[in-house]
Amino acid sequence: MSYYIAAISNGGGAPEQAYRKMQTAGACPERPFAEMFKFEVPSLMVGTLDSLMTLSDDLGKTDQIVESIVRKIEKTAVELSGKKGTDLTVGGVPAPRYIQQFAWDYAKYPNRRPLKELVVLIAGGVQAIDEELKQLGQSYADKQAALQDAKRKKGGNLMVADLNDVLTSDDMSKVEVHDTEYLKTVMIAIPKAVKPQFEANIVNLGKDIAGYGGPDWSSNPAALGKEGQFGSQIDRHSKRGSPVVPGSLKLVKEDSDSSLYAVTILKGQYEAGYFEGEDFTPGSKTDFVEEFNKACRKERYVVREFDYDPSQSGRAAMALEQLQVEVDGMRSGLTRWCKTHFGEAFVAWMHIKVIRVFCESVLRYGLPVDFTAVLYKVAKNKDQALTDALDKALGEGGNAGDDVNDDDDEDYHDFVLLKFDP
Repeated sequence: MSYYIAAISNGGGAPEQAYRKMQTAGACPERPFAEMFKFEVPSLMVGTLDSLMTLSDDLGKTDQIVESIVRKIEKTAVELSGKKGTDLTVGGVPAPRYIQQFAWDYAKYPNRRPLKELVVLIAGGVQAIDEELKQLGQSYADKQAALQDAKRKKGGNLMVADLNDVLTSDDMSKVEVHDTEYLKTVMIAIPKAVKPQFEANIVNLGKDIAGYGGPDWSSNPAALGKEGQFGSQIDRHSKRGSPVVPGSLKLVKEDSDSSLYAVTILKGQYEAGYFEGEDFTPGSKTDFVEEFNKACRKERYVVREFDYDPSQSGRAAMALEQLQVEVDGMRSGLTRWCKTHFGEAFVAWMHIKVIRVFCESVLRYGLPVDFTAVLYKVAKNKDQALTDALDKALGEGGNAGDDVNDDDDEDYHDFVLLKFDP
């Protein structure tokens, strides 16, 4: 559904004459291209013509910005309702009826304020609505993401599910869990298809992480502490291997497409400090856990960060229910917000259009202000026919629509014409 706002000079005559002229142009039995309505344009403060020209240039951009915010609210409402048709209204009536019965809101937008201030007031109010929509939309999106993640874990396999919900005390009784200064038991979930390969190669996983080089004091105890047998003179990394403790692999649980294992690894490695002359260089500790996790990710194995707590069993389901309640509440709240603020933004958009009509009419027809504006509700598929009819009846020379205004790349007309789709 399209609407046109058209304005022509009264030429010193009565507004009724201009009104009848525009009705005959495209909204009469001979030319039934639209339904026509009177359109109120209040008496606004003109200021200087220079300021009016500057404002006229800015109004086109402001119009687009405000319209984009109206569309954004409308789109959000449609997405929330899950259907195309929404019950968004403007002042309690459908948007088309509001347009056709438009009346300037003198209480909200005083017509005796300078035009620039009026535009800033209207645009500022709509931009505040836009900022609030962004914040509410982001909060709703974050909560939805949390809900989807919880659902994924609830219905997922051992690679994503909450292990406190999946593992029982019987399952954990099979596992000897270590978390000491030097040892740590980690849970690794793998696709069931790679189970033989995983079990065969686990002792070599991360084979470049741990350093096993150094003096063999067990076979040569006499060399213990002698020159060249300690500190910086020894390369602990001359021989490398995996931090996995041999024989520690244990299958904990399986489902249809994944397996969960427990394996104990060396937590880290301490390299002793040493003296160089009278200066002592402190020892350092290398962490193996993160490097081992990286080695697992490289093989597409999932290390599950997990501390078994029987009291946590069932809490994930409760948290999922709570998230669903919160998402439903936020959806209802955001829907109500859209219904309220759509009308507010739409009203602002129409007032911007009225100011555009006023500015362009004054610039085109001059002072004193003397023009008549009407609203056309275009009949289906009659947009071009109405435009041509208006150009012929209201233009100079009958072919004004053939010219093009290079400034805004829109069709130029010998009268003021704004087209829009609510």
